[in-house]
Amino acid sequence: MKAAVLYRAGELPQYVDFPAPIPQNENEIEVAVRAVAIKHLDKSIAAGNHYSSDTTREGGRVIGGDGICILPDGKRVYAIGASGMLAEKATVEKNMIVPVPDTLDDVTAAALPNAVIGAAMALRFKGKMQPGDTVLINGATGFTGRVAVQIAKYYGAKKVVATGRNLSSLQELLTLGADEIIPLTDDFHTQLKGPFDVVIDYLWGHTAAKILSTLKGKGRFTHSTRYISVGSMAGDTITLSAAILRSADLQLSGSGLGAWPKEQVELLFTEILPEMFRLAASGKLIVSTTAVKLADISTLWDKDVCNGERLVVTI
Repeated sequence: MKAAVLYRAGELPQYVDFPAPIPQNENEIEVAVRAVAIKHLDKSIAAGNHYSSDTTREGGRVIGGDGICILPDGKRVYAIGASGMLAEKATVEKNMIVPVPDTLDDVTAAALPNAVIGAAMALRFKGKMQPGDTVLINGATGFTGRVAVQIAKYYGAKKVVATGRNLSSLQELLTLGADEIIPLTDDFHTQLKGPFDVVIDYLWGHTAAKILSTLKGKGRFTHSTRYISVGSMAGDTITLSAAILRSADLQLSGSGLGAWPKEQVELLFTEILPEMFRLAASGKLIVSTTAVKLADISTLWDKDVCNGERLVVTI
């Protein structure tokens, strides 16, 4: 089969012939792959920079973590790969499969799940978002941030405030549900007019430090804020004053691989993803994509996509 194979961490994947994977247990099944999104997570894992990265196997390994595929019985589904997904064939886990509506195209269906995981899981479980909440989304101009704005509104947010660097993409967020937009200038934090019930942060770094500084109390009762780190595009570490934690009703947590209990992951597959697929199929959840071919993987792996688009490889 043809596949995108990585031979050494940090190198470009190669389009080559590679042995088809074999199911390793009763929970795995072979599928024909249709479309796979290339995400920051995939690139970070391939480079060996993500905390979930493993050692590159001798002889290379197929990359790609999830995608749209066809089961042996002909059903089209989204699935998490037991083997790498950027290939003509893959093995997937039977308990990590979600049917895809007939009216939803392969490319959109492949692009959506990672963003839903990065948005809905943070809002619903870590942020414990309730209808009527005010939500701040830091770094909302990326693909996942744009989805987060829409999901927050769908979940009943009274007000969604979005920050970002890309001014044109930031302006577009007003058409996707954002009530207020704030460009990430050096003093952007002075424009934050809380209180915020939930903060979803895709950037971390100095932007997180500035947002957290605005939550510092003065010895009186403060508003309860759930602050959730989802990404770290602006840096992996911050300096956090202990006075902020002591003076504010602040819950600081993260949402990512390993942060959710089993029952929440089960709800992702049985409730959350099916619901979001239906929303996208009905035009109520809007995403932008750029479709490319598997044969071009070496030249497109580092391709920059702008304005919150997602790169999707069709097989």
